[in-house]
Amino acid sequence: MAIKGNSGESKARSPVAIVAAVVLCCFFYILGAWQRSGYGKGDRIAVAITHQTAAPCSISSSTPSSNLSFDTHHTSPNSTAAAPPLPPFPPCPASLSDYTPCHDQDRAMKFPRKNMAYRERHCPGPEESSARLRCLIPAPSGYVTPFPWPKSRDLVPYANAPYKSLTVEKAVQNWVRYEGAVLRFPGGGTQFPRGADAYIDQLATAIPFPSGAVRTVLDTGCGVASLGAYLDSRGVVAMSFAPRDSHEAQVQFALERGVPAFIGVLGSVKLPFPASAFDMAHCSRCLIPWAGNGGMYMMEVDRVLRPGGYWVLSGPPINWKANYRKWERTEEDLAGEQARIEEYARMLCWEKVAEMDEIGVWRKRLDTAAPCPDRPANVRLCDTPNPDDVWYKNIETCVTPTTAAIGGQLEPFPARLKALPPRIAAGAVPGYTAESYEEENRQWEKHVRAYRKVNYRLDSERYRNIMDMNAGVGGFAAAVFSPKSWVMNVVPTAAEFATLGVIYERGLIGIYHDWCEAFSTYPRTYDLIHANGVFTLYRDRCKMEDILLEMDRILRPEGTVILRDDVDVLLQVQRVATGMRWKMMMANHEDSPHIREKVLYAVKRYWTVDSDKVSEEKKRGPSEGKDSEA
Repeated sequence: MAIKGNSGESKARSPVAIVAAVVLCCFFYILGAWQRSGYGKGDRIAVAITHQTAAPCSISSSTPSSNLSFDTHHTSPNSTAAAPPLPPFPPCPASLSDYTPCHDQDRAMKFPRKNMAYRERHCPGPEESSARLRCLIPAPSGYVTPFPWPKSRDLVPYANAPYKSLTVEKAVQNWVRYEGAVLRFPGGGTQFPRGADAYIDQLATAIPFPSGAVRTVLDTGCGVASLGAYLDSRGVVAMSFAPRDSHEAQVQFALERGVPAFIGVLGSVKLPFPASAFDMAHCSRCLIPWAGNGGMYMMEVDRVLRPGGYWVLSGPPINWKANYRKWERTEEDLAGEQARIEEYARMLCWEKVAEMDEIGVWRKRLDTAAPCPDRPANVRLCDTPNPDDVWYKNIETCVTPTTAAIGGQLEPFPARLKALPPRIAAGAVPGYTAESYEEENRQWEKHVRAYRKVNYRLDSERYRNIMDMNAGVGGFAAAVFSPKSWVMNVVPTAAEFATLGVIYERGLIGIYHDWCEAFSTYPRTYDLIHANGVFTLYRDRCKMEDILLEMDRILRPEGTVILRDDVDVLLQVQRVATGMRWKMMMANHEDSPHIREKVLYAVKRYWTVDSDKVSEEKKRGPSEGKDSEA
C-alpha cells in the first residue's frame, strides 16, 4: 500500500513492520487482560471459569457479555460449553409429554379413597420399574411460546395443552372454549355466571380488597383458576390448587394462563404451607366435605389463615332454601350440612360477616389469644411444637394456636414487601435478626442487578411464571417483583431454617418441597428457574442428575435457568446439563472473580416430540402474531 509522506514522496510500508505492529498490539492487549482478570496468577477458580466462558480469542470478565439469547425464537443455538459432557439424555416417548411423576394416575388408583388419599402426592420409589426416568420430557407437537400476560389470562395456544373435555363438560358454565388454534377462558365458573370480575366485586362488599389488607389468597379446588387470574389486576395474588382428576388439565390450564397453581388436594395430609400464611381462603363448589370429619378441614384452613383473615364458601349448602331443587338434594341434607359448618365456624371463633346469594363469608378473629366462648371443652388445641412442620404430616382434628410471633400485624401491600416481617421482629426464625434480614435483602438486590447485566429480558414480559428453588426469606422474589410476573418461592424441606412464613408475611407466595422428589406441577410450566445453593444443599441427599432432569421437566422450551453455587458444584452441573439440550455460560461473582461462588446461566433449547432438530422454518409463538385474533 502506498502512502504520501510529509515530503510528498510515496513510500511502500514494509510487510514486516505491519506484522510487528499487529504482534505488539495483541501482546499488550493480552497482557492487560491477564493482569486485570487474574488469569495465570495461580487462581484456579479464575482459570476454570475463564476456560468455561471464553469464546475463541476472548477472555471472560466477572460480568461477561452474554452470548446466550434470552428471547423466544425456537431456533437451536450452538453450545459453547467446554466441559466433557456425559452421554446425552434421550427424549422420553411422546406419550409422556405431560408426565407428572408424583401424581401418576395409575399409581394413584392403588391408594385408599378415604379422605382423598389417592389424589395426594405418591412419588415413585426406587423399587418401581418406572422410578426416575432418565430421559427428557418432550413438548407436544406444535408447541409455541405462550402469550404474554395479561393476554395469556384469556388465551392459551391449543397445541400447548391440547385437551377439550372441559370445553364440553363445563360448556354452560363458561370455563373454557375451544376456538381452533387457541383455547379461550372467558372468566366464567360454576359460581361465576356473570364472570369472575363481577363475582369479585360482590366479594368486595364484605372483603376489603382495595385497602391492601388482603394480599395472599388460597383457592381450594380452583378449577382453571379464574378467580386468581382476575384477582391479579387488583393487587391480590392467589395460590390455586386442584387435583389431577377427571377434569383433565385444570392446573395445566392455570399455569399456561400465567396464574400461580399446583396439583394438590385437601385430603389426609397437611397443606404444604406455614401457619398464618393467607389473608383469605376460598372455596367455590370445590367439593371438599367441610361438614365432615369433625370439622378437620375447616381446622386446617384455620391453621393457614392469618388472624383477621377471611374464609369464603361459595355454593352448597349456602342459601340452600332457594337452591335445593337446583342442587338436587333434600332440604334436610343441606340444612344439616350448613348447620354443622356454622357450628365448626363458631368453634373456631370465626365471625360470619356476610351471606349473599350462594356466598358465605366468615372472618377469623384478630385476637386469637382470647378465650373462645363457643368452643366445647372436648375440642383440643394442637400440641405440635412447630405448626410449620407439615411435610407429609397428617391433618389433625385440633385447633392450631396462633402465637404473637406468627400473628403479628402486617402493613398493607405493597408496603408489606419491604417492612420488617413479624416473625423476624419477634426473633422467631433462628439465624435471622432485623439487621441480617435487611443485609440479605441488600445482597439480593445487588445479585439481581448483576443478573440484569447478563439477561436484559429479566424485567420484561418475557418471564411470567418464575420459580425460586431455595427462596430463603424471599430476597430474590422481592428484588425482581413486578406486576408482569409472579414467583413460586420454594423453601426446601432440607433447608436449615423454615422461612416460608416470612415470605408470606412479605405478601409473596410459596410452598414447601423436597427436591429429591418431583414438584407437583405439569411439565413446561415455568419460564425462569432460579436456584441458590440447591445442589450444595442436596449434595448427600439425592442425585444431581435427578434434580436437573426435574428442572428440565418443569421448564418451558427456551426457558431460562440461573444457578448460584460453589464453582466446583457448578462445573459438575454443567457437565451433566450438556446432555440436556441446554446452552450454558458461567459468570464470576459480581464482587470478585476470586470468590468461589459463581453463576451459571442456561437456556433450554426448543424441541418437540417430532423434532430433534429445530430449523428456522419452525413456527414462532403466538406472541409473534399467530393467533385467531390477528
